Amino acid sequence: MTRTAVVAGGAGFVGSHLCERLLTDGWRVVCVDNFVTGSARNVAHLAGESGFRLIEADLVEGAPPVAGKVDAVLNLASPASPVDYLELPLETLRVGSEGTRHLLDLARAKGARFVLASTSETYGDPLVHPQPESYWGNVNPVGPRSVYDEAKRYAEALTMAYRRSLGVDAGIVRIFNTYGPRMRAHDGRAVPTFIRQALAGQPLTVAGDGSQTRSLCYVSDLVDGLVRMTGARLAGPVNLGNQEEIPVLRLAEWIRELTASASGVVHVPRPVDDPSVRRPDITRAREQLGWRPEFGTERGLIETIEWFRGQAGADRETLQLAGAEEK
Repeated sequence: MTRTAVVAGGAGFVGSHLCERLLTDGWRVVCVDNFVTGSARNVAHLAGESGFRLIEADLVEGAPPVAGKVDAVLNLASPASPVDYLELPLETLRVGSEGTRHLLDLARAKGARFVLASTSETYGDPLVHPQPESYWGNVNPVGPRSVYDEAKRYAEALTMAYRRSLGVDAGIVRIFNTYGPRMRAHDGRAVPTFIRQALAGQPLTVAGDGSQTRSLCYVSDLVDGLVRMTGARLAGPVNLGNQEEIPVLRLAEWIRELTASASGVVHVPRPVDDPSVRRPDITRAREQLGWRPEFGTERGLIETIEWFRGQAGADRETLQLAGAEEK
């Protein structure tokens, strides 16, 4: 029988790729999003699929109405970039708490597998490197980033409480820096920011001296890990990320080289509580899920740059058509 998955936040960057993968694997997919940071454009190409349904809903108000059997509920619903959660602090806290509870209740009612997409931000500015799942983190609970960090930490605690107390088949993944097509150009994260600036011939804005590191996982690799976690019965948490670590300044220079841009680099102040290092220990994912990333960073950056080039071309064409119609 065809399996059904509810993907909350399914019109977002990662969520849309997950919906696409599940459909390819033969699932029916109910995509739920309130379009605060997601976009219907991300899943427009799936609208004609017989197994795809899109519901616009605010999970803070309650679980979406889904009739019939549900096999999996995947919670990716949250603003995920600093630009967004600093602008939407209360919304971020509420979807992490009330939204997660409503989705857990849905999974419980349907007897479905529940997967929480948590984050490497639960480790804060880590004092242990690389970060294993056993590390409890170094998080500032009252800083500006805490609205996201603590929302996810609470969501993890809630997920485990439902598993222990109510028997929900729930699991947690902690997602490290992920990139790829469908990222928003102005979402504030390093990869889309540097690509946008490089393609426009603008200076690349590097926070601080750029020595802080990130580990970049291509989106299709991440989605594969999410799918594997959905098919497992693991509680987790399980780190999903690439172990190839790179300083932010080197990332900016790399993107400048790949785009053949003449842009310079300018240094701007580092945000409060910006992590100094990021690299996952993925031993658990390798051993328990049989997962590891396959995309090398350069290959993934090239794919992402080409997507951004295509988007820029499409936007220019749209503006030209609009101008012609006005005439």
